[in-house]
This record gives sequence, structure tokens and C-alpha cells, in this order.
Amino acid sequence: MFKNKIRDYINKHNLLVGHSSLVVGVSGGPDSLVLLHFLNSIKEDFQLQLTAAHVDHMFRGDESYQDYLFVERICREWNVHFEGKRINVPDYMAITGESTQNAARQLRYSFFKEVMDKQNSSLLVLGHHGDDQVETMLMRITRGATGMARAGIPAKRRFNDGWVIRPFLVVSKDEIIDYARERGLEPRLDPSNEKDVYMRNRFRHSVLPFLKSENPRAHEHYQRFSEELFEDEAFFKELAAKELEDVWVEKKDGYASIEIERLKTMPKPLQRRAIQLILDYLYTERPSSLSALHINQLFALFFSPQPSAELHLPAGLIAEKSYNTGIFRFFQPESQEYSLLVQIPGENILPNGYKIKAQYINEEIPNSFGNDSFIIQARESDLPLIVRTRKDGDRISVKGLGGSKKLKDIFIDEKIPMSRRNGWPVVQNQRGEILWLPGLKKSDQALAESHDGQSFIFLEYKKLNSSRGQ
Repeated sequence: MFKNKIRDYINKHNLLVGHSSLVVGVSGGPDSLVLLHFLNSIKEDFQLQLTAAHVDHMFRGDESYQDYLFVERICREWNVHFEGKRINVPDYMAITGESTQNAARQLRYSFFKEVMDKQNSSLLVLGHHGDDQVETMLMRITRGATGMARAGIPAKRRFNDGWVIRPFLVVSKDEIIDYARERGLEPRLDPSNEKDVYMRNRFRHSVLPFLKSENPRAHEHYQRFSEELFEDEAFFKELAAKELEDVWVEKKDGYASIEIERLKTMPKPLQRRAIQLILDYLYTERPSSLSALHINQLFALFFSPQPSAELHLPAGLIAEKSYNTGIFRFFQPESQEYSLLVQIPGENILPNGYKIKAQYINEEIPNSFGNDSFIIQARESDLPLIVRTRKDGDRISVKGLGGSKKLKDIFIDEKIPMSRRNGWPVVQNQRGEILWLPGLKKSDQALAESHDGQSFIFLEYKKLNSSRGQ
């Protein structure tokens, strides 16, 4: 029954095709372990190549390292290729200020991309199940989500020039546990899943049991509802996008303007989707705090009889009404441009609230802080070094890339908010070659590790009143 249900779901959503290379996210818990076992059991039927990808986030010391060893051992026993990585997420959180869940997710998915590229795979398979779907939909509706977000977890979505697929959305947690027990699987358990400090766990422990008591098959109905929402939203957005072509006045990087009267002529359901499409265009990364409340505020702004007013949205986006024109722009300080000589040695204070500490070293090279530090041979540095803001057309020969890349594309890839890009520091030498984009990328002129007794220049990018970089 379990296998047939999954196979039917795979066929319905066209999740797998024969001779595919799959990267499977495996934590060692019940969901991902059963997922790996299931895929391994059908790999001959579909001619699949499996790679299990495991991340030790290093939150739980030796306990999480034992999870790593467990997954590695299981893969060896099941003849599945294993790719694992230990990532110090607590250190990353200290540097970036990200929350536990966001930091772990960012680094985990970054590793998944690495493995997919290495294995030449276009499919990442994850073990989210029907109960996860119920929790996600309820959480998002409770937070005030809009549009597609209310539909929860998609069976299939674009990721890294390929797809993330979730074949278990059609089954419940209980069905997964039964499968594991029947086949003698003994998954690892993460005690953090029992802590009600996380919103998802509170829904899991309090709300989901009530729903299941009312209807044990509630997850199936939520999954059907999710699929209907995805289909409806896609249809309405397609209609809204066509209508929106006559609404745009101007759109460019970080800026857009619309004709309000034309927006008003659209049917109300399409108006909402049009606003969503405008926001999707402007935000490189959609802020988690953006909700239906902001959509309602935008309608109130544009439909107000007042000829002019403005509304401040999350992540520095400003919506402004000027008679019949609606303007969207990101907040920018009056002047962010600067160009400063880098004092060596010295602490160079930057307008964006950071500093670059520069020093000469002749002996041991300090521990690297990733892209928050930069080392170059003093005799090859073409002094003076200059730190400045970006210019149109700026490119950097990225270390390890074997070519150059536009700074604009780096900001987009790294999901740097528009409001921060114009003030981001760029370090160049006397010849105008960009050496370093602090916190993001180094050029191929950066020194790796060892040295031969020569003199070097060591630069650190650090937040003011902080001991580590951005």
C-alpha cells in the first residue's frame, strides 16, 4: 500500500524519469531514512543513481557527529554513494546574525547544490511528508501568508538548474514509522524536534493531533487542497501577468512604477496577484515578514482619494503614490558613494557600519575568516589599495572560477538586498583591478595558505564593535 501510494504520486506529478541521478537529503531521522530505503528499493526499476547527502550542523556536538557516522555506515551497507559535510552553523550564526533555522537551511541547501553539481544531478529528493504539509500550511496562514505561500510545500520546484522533488507528501508520519518498523530500520532521533521553542513543533504537538483525532486522513485533504491552490494561483497569476503588461510604466533594477487607474480596472482577484507579481519582481529575496497585511495596505494607498502618500514595506522597500502613478523604490541614504585609500597598517572605518583592519605580517598567517579576510603578497599588491563603492560594469576575477563575474550578478546570487548594494565595499589595487568584495568573493590574486617568509598584507572585514566579520 505504502509503495503503491508513493509510485502513483510520483507518476501523477512526473517526479521521476528513468536513468536519473538523484541526490537524497538524509539526516538519519525516520523520514529521510525511509526515503533513502524506498528509493534504493526501486532504483533498479527506474535505473536510478543515488547519492545520499548529509550535513552535520554541529549543534549537538558528538551526538550530531554520530548521526553523520550512522548515515555513512547505512550508505555503505546499502551500497549507496555518500557525501557528507560538517558545517559549523553556530559560528556562521555569530558572523551573520541569522536565526538557527535560517542559517542551517542556507548552509544545508548550499551543500546540496555542491553535491548536485559534483554528481551532475538535476534532482534533489527530500523527505517532507503529509503531516509536514499540514503544519506548513497552517503556520503560513496563521502568519498571514499570501498567494502561493498559502499552498504550502510543492511536490516539485525549481532548484539549482534542476528540481527539488518530494514524493512523500502523499503519506503521513505514521505510515513512515510503520514502514520503518516493518523493515527493521532504526533511525536516529533529534531531541530538538521535541522542543516547543519552535513554532512548527508547537503546531506538531498541539494542533496536528487534534486534527488527526477529528479525521486521521486529514493530511490527504490538506494535500489535495494544496495542489488545488497551486493550480489556481498559477492560473490567476498568468492572467494577472498579461493584464500587468498594460499597467507597468517603468521597471528596472530596484525600481518600478505603475499606472494606478489601469490597475483599478483589473478584476479584484487579479489586482491582488498583480501586486504580488510587482513585489516578486522587486525583491531579490522575499522578506519573511511580508504578509497579507502589506498587500491590504498597498490597496489602501493606491485606492485612497489622497493624491500623494507613501508606505514603508519590509527590507527598505517604499511604495509611493503620486497622483495616478504608483512608485516602488528601495530606501537609499542621500549619498552612499565613497572612495578611500586603505591605510596599512590601520583600521579603515566605512560608511556602512563596518571597518577594514589592515596590517603587514611576516610570520604566521592568521586563521582565515573565509571571505571576511584577504591576504596578498605585499610586493605584488600594487599599492595604494582603495576601498570604494561599486560602479556600473564592475567585474572581479573570482578565485576558483577561472574567469570574471559582474558584481551585480554576485549580489543577486548572494541575495544581497538592493538597499545594501550601493554601499557595499569594493577593494581594488592601483591599476583598478578589483581584488576583494568583502564578505562575498575574493579575486584569484588572493593567497591561499602557505608562504615562504615574505611580507604579506592581511585585511579583515569586521562590523564596528564586533570581533568577527559580516
